[in-house]
Amino acid sequence: MEHLQFEFECSGNREDSQQATLSGVVSSGNLEVMLENADLNGLCRINVSTSAQGFGEIWQAVLNDFVARYNLANLQISINDGGATPAVVCLRLDQAMEEYLEIST
Repeated sequence: MEHLQFEFECSGNREDSQQATLSGVVSSGNLEVMLENADLNGLCRINVSTSAQGFGEIWQAVLNDFVARYNLANLQISINDGGATPAVVCLRLDQAMEEYLEIST
């Protein structure tokens, strides 16, 4: 397993939701994503645990795009990956964010 951590400075805020959001399941070629509020002084922190080692640059590119689209501060994201492709990662992140935004409005 490889463990990666990414931090992004963000300016967008949402009203605090006390509920965490979980999307997906860990299995071969898939992943789960958990989003939760955290006091991170304006950061979005993303922790990735992945069975596919050596893909840090690809994770960085996918997560740069995700954060640019949503720009939410004080958000902790945990990703448990079973070897998902970048397209599946994007889909699962969008699904989790859609649910998170519905909960916090």
